[in-house]
Amino acid sequence: MNASRLILGLSGPVLTSEEAELFRELQPAGYILFSRNLQSASQIRELTDSLSALSIDLPFISIDQEGGRVWRTREFSAAPPDAATFTQKASPNQIARFGALTGQLLELLGINLNFAPVLDLDHFPEQNNGLRGRCWGDDSQTVINNAGVFNRWMRKQNVLSCGKHFPTNGLALSDPHHDLPIADISREELLKEDLLPYTALMPELDAIMACHLRFPKLDSEMPASLSKKILTGLLRDQLGYQGLILTDDLDMGAIVQNYGRGNDIRLALEAGADLALICHAMSSLPAALENISIENPDRHDALTRIEKRRKKIKSPPSFSSARWEEINQKISELTLEVSGQARFEPEAPIQSPVEEY
Repeated sequence: MNASRLILGLSGPVLTSEEAELFRELQPAGYILFSRNLQSASQIRELTDSLSALSIDLPFISIDQEGGRVWRTREFSAAPPDAATFTQKASPNQIARFGALTGQLLELLGINLNFAPVLDLDHFPEQNNGLRGRCWGDDSQTVINNAGVFNRWMRKQNVLSCGKHFPTNGLALSDPHHDLPIADISREELLKEDLLPYTALMPELDAIMACHLRFPKLDSEMPASLSKKILTGLLRDQLGYQGLILTDDLDMGAIVQNYGRGNDIRLALEAGADLALICHAMSSLPAALENISIENPDRHDALTRIEKRRKKIKSPPSFSSARWEEINQKISELTLEVSGQARFEPEAPIQSPVEEY
């Protein structure tokens, strides 16, 4: 198997010679950037340009840029509030500006896919389930309204979007970065509320990311990200979604502790994911890919969906420090309007080496 259905992470702010050789050989569908890869605006743009230069086809270059704790450039850029703060304090116009400025900032950096907006309903705001501050609301209509505005205006800036985490991370009572949570809810109950943001915004989502939760009433064996009953049966067949389906990072504890490398990729792609994310552990990947055999009659359809979304990728504008400063000034002004301070400082910034996405 080649890597045409994988999005891969890289180790640091500059491509190593080993990574360049590996990526040139594997030709992954795309890449994901984390804080470890980001030092400055000009450095990021050099990195994204070098990734594109390695690729025969324009790659998806992705990031999690949600606001608040999950704002990967916060060490050297303006830092806006999180989704929860925008929902509590901002007008629709301000949310639209947030989406547009997020897209403009990413486009200038050469990043064309943002793993946002979060569409989970915030059922347990005090629970340590990885979602604190990241949700646009605790009811479906609020999430549809606010995440929809953010998504719409970000996509206008030539940045693709990805709704997450399907069918919901909002019912998790623990953090899937570390273990595999279980949500005891039926398909009918999900359809009444948690799935409404997906069904309402589906035509405007370029991709949907599947979560690492088990839903025993939907699939007694597999977590959502590896479940054919959920990815193909529910999302693709019942709800009729036509865009890309992605897994959350297969290096997260929920998967690593229960499935082996190679087996996890096979299960995800056979379940109906078009793209699988491998964000951290690259060393074992070449050997794993040699031993993977995918039994998936929908492989051609997946490649067609990938190519269809790839055609939406636009070459980024020339990098300009002045334009970077202009965008950041506007983000600071918006942050001051919404939160009363020019730079939003979350109460609990990410300290762990495991980054949230």
